Amino acid sequence: MSKAKTGTVIPIERIARCVYLIRGHKVMLDQDLAALYGVETKNLNKAVKRNPRRFPADFMFQLSDSEHKSLRFQIGTSKEGRGGRRTLPYAFTEQGIAMLSSVLHSDRAADINVAIMRTFVRFREMLATNEELARRVARHDQEIATLFHHVQRLLEPPKSKKHPIGYVPSRDHE
Repeated sequence: MSKAKTGTVIPIERIARCVYLIRGHKVMLDQDLAALYGVETKNLNKAVKRNPRRFPADFMFQLSDSEHKSLRFQIGTSKEGRGGRRTLPYAFTEQGIAMLSSVLHSDRAADINVAIMRTFVRFREMLATNEELARRVARHDQEIATLFHHVQRLLEPPKSKKHPIGYVPSRDHE
């Protein structure tokens, strides 16, 4: 049985390193996907451009110049003008990545897509776990605040209900 059949083509950790949060979406860039699929970036983009109906704006978008510069700084890719790419990269959402399997016709592409989809599922599971943990922490924070309030009340000295000793003129005689 080959590695492709067992689902261990690419470690999930490697795929996870290629996922970025851009415009509020978890995306993968065309160059990272091309490397995973074992094709050139320009060929991946050609296949996508031949099938525009399969890639609406919520499946794929092109980065703006400022997003690209920010990302290039973040991931440490080479500067422009040194033989690098001449166009801004494309970012694919989870749905766009799933659609790639319909335009890239190879066993490797299918296997890589399965691994990528499993990575996104794992992200959702981790997020759900973190959200549950955040809810528990918030509930405990409320309980601790209530407890702290009660302890503070217990530590305050009791208010004196005694009347002062001595003559206190009443206000009625003035």
